[in-house]
Amino acid sequence: MKENLNIFETATRDQKFSTFTKAINAAGLGELLNGAGPLTLFAPTDEAFAKLPPKTMDDLLKPENKERLTKVLQYHVVPGKLLVKDFRDFKEAKTMQGQHLKIDAIGDSSIQVNNAKVLTPALDASNGIILPVDTVLMPQAAATAAH
Repeated sequence: MKENLNIFETATRDQKFSTFTKAINAAGLGELLNGAGPLTLFAPTDEAFAKLPPKTMDDLLKPENKERLTKVLQYHVVPGKLLVKDFRDFKEAKTMQGQHLKIDAIGDSSIQVNNAKVLTPALDASNGIILPVDTVLMPQAAATAAH
């Protein structure tokens, strides 16, 4: 029998999201990803976090930067369960953070969100779906503050 895990539990159990789940815990956002949903989570892999400039993640994880970290993480969450096939009909999606993600379908099976490629496979969860991405998505204010 398949376990019926929510988004947070699913991400926590997948080793490729260890940096992301550490950030979720630091921001206290586990409750959001444990919630009823449905949600779509664009989850950066550990490789995506490794592409960030040195010390960016260390700075975001500092307690005094919790609000900025929260905004960055909320920028990865979209209300509703969006499957890759649904992105043919969307050019953007509003995030929990408030800003919009730009969505581009590339070919028949590839999707790009802002500058991040959506990786396969998607991970189903009881309250939504996790779409792994190869780049950390940065909302405009956080991107300028991080440089």
